[in-house]
Amino acid sequence: MTAPPPTRLEVVHDTRYDYPAPVTLAHHLAHLQPLDDAYQRLCAFELDIEPLPMPPPRASRDALGNVQHHFSLAQAHERLHVRARSEVELRARFTQLDAAASPPWEEVAAMLRYVARGPYRPAAEFVQPSPFVPLLPSLRAWAAPSLTPGRPVAEVALELMQRVHDDFAYESASTEIDTPLAQVFEQKRGVCQDFAHLMAGALRAWGLPARYVSGYLLTRAPGEAHDMVGADASHAWVQVWCPGTPGVPGDGADGGWLGLDPTNRLLPGAGHVRVAIGRDFGDVTPLRGVIRGGGASHRLAVAVHTRVLDAATDGAGDPARPLLA
Repeated sequence: MTAPPPTRLEVVHDTRYDYPAPVTLAHHLAHLQPLDDAYQRLCAFELDIEPLPMPPPRASRDALGNVQHHFSLAQAHERLHVRARSEVELRARFTQLDAAASPPWEEVAAMLRYVARGPYRPAAEFVQPSPFVPLLPSLRAWAAPSLTPGRPVAEVALELMQRVHDDFAYESASTEIDTPLAQVFEQKRGVCQDFAHLMAGALRAWGLPARYVSGYLLTRAPGEAHDMVGADASHAWVQVWCPGTPGVPGDGADGGWLGLDPTNRLLPGAGHVRVAIGRDFGDVTPLRGVIRGGGASHRLAVAVHTRVLDAATDGAGDPARPLLA
């Protein structure tokens, strides 16, 4: 069977800060450049910042391979505008998934337990609690019915994705960035960031590694009949480690990691743009920093626009800044 052609997308992410008093010094860190691999090719990336930082933004990779941009502003300013424009080509990743053929969840958990002088497995980092994803006894108890003895780990993950979608209501502005996970669990509502944290917490509570993924979502992904929840904004989902599972790529940094979007109850496909992976939101915040001045409060406005490009509008001839290899 011939593989479908890749989907080419443009993503524009605008962030504006308005300060009530001048900021005299600022240092910022941005996770805005999408990842590049066999299933997601980064074709172009531009980062525009006003006021213009001097020296220009510096790109590097963090410990997990995410591209990050550092920039500083030493001139007084009352507004910061950061605009990231990306073009990516996406291919579906999990179309051949055979969840029933994945290893039992207990076997995967046992692989990651500490054993003196045992082999180090990088996935073990994502079993541990993190600042936004503490280990909650209530969340472990909630997940328990899905973890029957000997059940394939991918089937466990798929059921937990379904249960997060069914048991928690998506409600814009129902939480803040720093709303504790225990509060989200109790109120049974939240946004995509919360659902990703809930699912990661449920998996980690049983010794299974889960990674947080930040990115973007096409309003209606190829092959989908309905608009996606959480589209036209930054989006978040999770990956669970399912080594040796048919249909889950087994090579490279993403080897064995199965993506799951609990907000939309589906496997990420040709409409999900991956920007960065981490333990939780705190590792991959799109834009953060420290400032001197600016007054007691500020106004933040964020807008994301995602669209499909075709041959007539793909912008392939537009100038683009060099990509970090």
